[in-house]
Amino acid sequence: MKRSLALIAVLLLNGCALFGEPTEIDETKGWSVQKINSAAEERMRDRDYEKAIKLYQTLESRYPHGRYAMQAEMEIAYAYYKKGDAAAAMAAADRFIKLHPHHPNVDYMYYLKGLATFNERGIVEKLTAQDISDRDPKALRESFAAFKELITRYPESKYAKDATLRMTYLVNTLSQHELHVARYYMKRQAYIAALNRGKFVIENYPETPAVEEALVIMISAYDLLDMDDLKQDTLRVLKTNYPESRFNTTGVPEDKKVWWKFWESLW
Repeated sequence: MKRSLALIAVLLLNGCALFGEPTEIDETKGWSVQKINSAAEERMRDRDYEKAIKLYQTLESRYPHGRYAMQAEMEIAYAYYKKGDAAAAMAAADRFIKLHPHHPNVDYMYYLKGLATFNERGIVEKLTAQDISDRDPKALRESFAAFKELITRYPESKYAKDATLRMTYLVNTLSQHELHVARYYMKRQAYIAALNRGKFVIENYPETPAVEEALVIMISAYDLLDMDDLKQDTLRVLKTNYPESRFNTTGVPEDKKVWWKFWESLW
């Protein structure tokens, strides 16, 4: 009797292996487009973005035509954004833009692309409160490009003003990132590399507050490289454009490497 029971158990287990895992029951089977949409909206209100995405994807695949499907595509992009999945949000927004380039709300998809990477912050950064200018600027540049495309294509968009403000912030942050790298090179005595970063700020971010310190970095680097002519030329540019600069060393004794000592003490 025991052998028979054991045999039955083995057969049952093998049967499960042969036929695979039980198929998950589709609770939305037979639902109307309105019911699926309402359920997805409820999940969004509950901040259950994973479930909302699945419901909107079901709606789109089952009812691919009409306003509900287009709205679902937009909601999927937004849900990914709220979920913190920047790459998926951008991909969903790009898909909508490609499929519906003349949709009246397509400007929002460009705006959402900018928001997705604008808010992207890594786990380490969250835990350490790392300054945004200290990290890889790739996401910042992607965000800037998306906002720029929005205001270029749709200058009258209701999102254009906010996008412009965010672009100003991004440009300032990107310029601060370059300064952060330049300081790193100065501390490691890689003066040519620091010079290049300073020049990059001046050439690419000429309207940002970072230009002042970029000039100081260049002056310090030229000083330490004993390139006095270039140092004096850059010093004149600093004094002309920033006569009240906190980095102005008028009255500071001209001892050896004074620029580097003076600048370093202000950090």
